[in-house]
Amino acid sequence: MEPEVRTSRRGELWGWVGMTALGCALVSWAAGQPWVTVLGDGAAARAPSGGELSPVLTPVALAGLAGVVAVLATKGAGRRAVGALLALCGAGAAAATWAALSGDTVTARLREQNVLSGATGLSWEIAPLWPAVTAVGAVLVMAGGVLAVVRGGRWAGMSARYDRAAGERSARADDRTLWDALDRGDDPTDDR
Repeated sequence: MEPEVRTSRRGELWGWVGMTALGCALVSWAAGQPWVTVLGDGAAARAPSGGELSPVLTPVALAGLAGVVAVLATKGAGRRAVGALLALCGAGAAAATWAALSGDTVTARLREQNVLSGATGLSWEIAPLWPAVTAVGAVLVMAGGVLAVVRGGRWAGMSARYDRAAGERSARADDRTLWDALDRGDDPTDDR
């Protein structure tokens, strides 16, 4: 393989890692931010975060990060399978974002969180920044999964020297070399 092609594929792989990991980080970070602004008399009430409105956001982001590492460690059909799971993680984050913005979900969560302070019937509105950041992250993770399925077969995998079969072949070659030296009458343990 030409060095330019190898460098290009390595650059593509590391660009993919950066893009997909960034998507996971955005989902995780935005899930910890308040997604609702409480209006009027209830302004002192505690506004729920995205992770409270949709508890699957952070686990999906962490599963996506694990998927990034798994893509680096696999090749062939395994890499494509992990890529498909990554795309599903991105789709799951997008669906969870959409579900979290439901009026019933927000109202129920506000009632549940603020009942001890006597705050009921709170008026609220969605703070659009954090759901948008989560949606961007979800799209990056989904795109990363699709890219791993489509282009992942061309990316370099982990070194074969860590594979068991490669180690066995190397040991067999070393044994053969020792026996050949003995056949020639050489002492294979002699460092000269």
